Amino acid sequence: MITSSQVLLKDVRLFAHHGVLPQERTVGAYFILNLTVETDFSRAAESDDLAGTISYADLYDVLKAEMAVPSKLLEHVAARICRTILSRFPAAEAVRLEILKENPPMGADCTGAGVLLEMKRA
Repeated sequence: MITSSQVLLKDVRLFAHHGVLPQERTVGAYFILNLTVETDFSRAAESDDLAGTISYADLYDVLKAEMAVPSKLLEHVAARICRTILSRFPAAEAVRLEILKENPPMGADCTGAGVLLEMKRA
């Protein structure tokens, strides 16, 4: 008996134009995204049929399209992505998304800074 199932995309690296400073939105930067979508894929596990799960290629397309829309805040981008996934994929029960901006312009020596958002279907 399957007790939990998730579709994952790990360390997706995309170039985008997000940031509070106008220069950040002009120049752009790389972002790392980690996505977990809770969904019951027990049917796919038994049938070996893509129709019984959520395609990670389709999830990637959502990440790529939404990251292409410039925003000031990663909080806004994360909420937009999570809402899109929940509305586009009825089988998605919950979404967990981490977005990290590489080399953020804040004077700190770190590999990334960002947000983590978890959203469930209402």
